[in-house]
Amino acid sequence: MSTTDVEAVAQLNEARDRIYDEVGKVIVGQREVIGQMLTALLAGGHCLLVGVPGLAKTTLVQVLAKTLDLSFGRIQFTPDLMPSDITGTEVLEEDGESGRKTFRFIRGPIFAHVLLADEINRTPPKTQAALLQAMQEHAVTVGGDTMALGAPFFVLATQNPIEQEGTYPLPEAQLDRFLFELLIDYPRAEEEEEIARATTSGSRAEVQSVLGAEELVAAQQLVRRVPVADHLIKYAVKIVRASRPGDTASPEYVREMVSWGAGPRASQYIVLASKARAVLDGRHSVSAEDIRAVAPAVLRHRLVVNYQAEAQNVNASALIERLLQDCASE
Repeated sequence: MSTTDVEAVAQLNEARDRIYDEVGKVIVGQREVIGQMLTALLAGGHCLLVGVPGLAKTTLVQVLAKTLDLSFGRIQFTPDLMPSDITGTEVLEEDGESGRKTFRFIRGPIFAHVLLADEINRTPPKTQAALLQAMQEHAVTVGGDTMALGAPFFVLATQNPIEQEGTYPLPEAQLDRFLFELLIDYPRAEEEEEIARATTSGSRAEVQSVLGAEELVAAQQLVRRVPVADHLIKYAVKIVRASRPGDTASPEYVREMVSWGAGPRASQYIVLASKARAVLDGRHSVSAEDIRAVAPAVLRHRLVVNYQAEAQNVNASALIERLLQDCASE
């Protein structure tokens, strides 16, 4: 890496700590989740947040957007939501002087740097698919015209793991667009006490911006330039291939309990996320620990377990943990 890149890595590491401090003014705990969200953002990916109601998922996304000085859009997904409610729609207008009628495009909430797709599994697949092009190509097509979205573009979708009635499970093609699936758990006892104390007082914390859109785009470009040794590339690919029951390298328990493993995009995302994690930690190259750290969040939503796993109460997270142990020991 060049001297300029080395300096930029040090600045990003310092900015990360300041972001933790600013977000911490409002959000108690969740430091690991915040770090994973920043990792996904610098890697140019999107996050699926899974957690029960009341864990401040929406507030966390709003505060993070403010700390990064990014525009924020929110969509509450419901069964009657239409694709145009996401992307925007064209309206017919008449000029008062000339009488000419023209179409004017009214932008939807997707035209924001940070988009919160709240309870994304509560809307039908047709509406879910409206996000596909935007998440992959950072553009939307309406009326035959393709419009680019602003950079950076970061989608954070939430799912409620409890209530499954009236929901539409995300198809694998949609799930594969998310870099990470992040599990948000209950706070510790002392954290919950602090939450109860802070949220019931009359004071409100003021969050300051740490980075801007241009700086984040530059950081995403910096992440791409971080070197990765060939043996670490092979290590990432080895983990992903071992998750596929049809691969000769997969262990017996994967063949028995997994219906479908992770695709090549998982290998790309593990490497990219590892680069982003290294940069946020102030390091100039990727380590095997980076790969092991990001792999669970990359693979968790890409493994489809079969009835045998369900019968033995084994989920994808448990299989991934075992897979990482086996791959590390070889």
